[in-house]
Amino acid sequence: MYLSPRFRAFAAGAALLAASALAQAQQALPNVVILATGGTIAGAGASAVNSATYAAAKVGVDKLIAGLPELSKIANVRGEQVFQVASESLTNDNLLTLAKRVSALSKQADVDGIVITHGTDTLEETAYFLTLTVRTNKPIVVVGSMRPGTALSADGALNLYDAVSVAGSKDAAGKGVLVTMNDNIDSGRDVSKNVNIKTSAFSSQWGPLGMVVEGKNYWFRAPVKRHTMNSEFDIDNISTLPVVEIAMGYEGVSSIAIDAFAKSGVKAIVHGGTGNGSVANRIVPNLQKARTDGAIIIRSSRVADGFVIRNAEQPDDKYDWVVAHDLRPQKARILAMVALTKTSDTKELQRIFWEY
Repeated sequence: MYLSPRFRAFAAGAALLAASALAQAQQALPNVVILATGGTIAGAGASAVNSATYAAAKVGVDKLIAGLPELSKIANVRGEQVFQVASESLTNDNLLTLAKRVSALSKQADVDGIVITHGTDTLEETAYFLTLTVRTNKPIVVVGSMRPGTALSADGALNLYDAVSVAGSKDAAGKGVLVTMNDNIDSGRDVSKNVNIKTSAFSSQWGPLGMVVEGKNYWFRAPVKRHTMNSEFDIDNISTLPVVEIAMGYEGVSSIAIDAFAKSGVKAIVHGGTGNGSVANRIVPNLQKARTDGAIIIRSSRVADGFVIRNAEQPDDKYDWVVAHDLRPQKARILAMVALTKTSDTKELQRIFWEY
């Protein structure tokens, strides 16, 4: 077909204008990096009806992004596969590797926000570790799903879309590490997995910071505990984490776990007590001996809501113990590991537990 020079020139000009408009649109979008670690959000079931039985950590980050083309409308997205692990199997070394990569990316001028896809079993622990150790005001969002992408009514796609939207939002800056699940925006410090089978699995006794609906953030409160840029800890200065273990309290509890932990030379023992961090009278001497032998004793509670009051139930001042405030045992362990990289003074440790 013959095309006149004039028409060809017009077509070329139109193509240039379209390309320029596309480039300008891309420049206007935030740049978000997705760091993938595995979990249910990268899982696959045998059929569409398998929402609770499936294999986690099977789908790579490139496929996750390719399967959600809507992301290209809200951000310039690229992905990195940091590791591919079900979150219950993550290690301290994994935490360090991930946090150091988040920190490095946060320093790049071409990165506006970071999303971490993560298994839900220990998502709250990783989110809190990043809250304590990554010093940036840029939004960091940790996200997972309760159902694999192969399931009917899978929640991962919308959760990931929301996470990218929040990570690219200027109004999410400075609010610490966030968790987006089931439309809620929660503080990485406060949130916990409280249900193991529903999409509404994550919540906090203090309530969400806000919600994200169709790409718009609605904020209701702000975190007041120290985090990210206001933290005295910096992942760039942490190379190893001390060993901290958890001993749970329960009816008929023995001292076997406490004695074994103390003998192994752990740096701290978190006691997940009943009620207000209560400790059975028969194991108090064992905790006292562990403290005398050098282990820090941190009194936490297995109860979901509320907080441990110092010198109530046990004379913490007398025993030189630390209380975990409102942190559950698993999060108290995270803060203890981080804090012990700087101090083993119990007064300083107690200050840290009040402030973080």
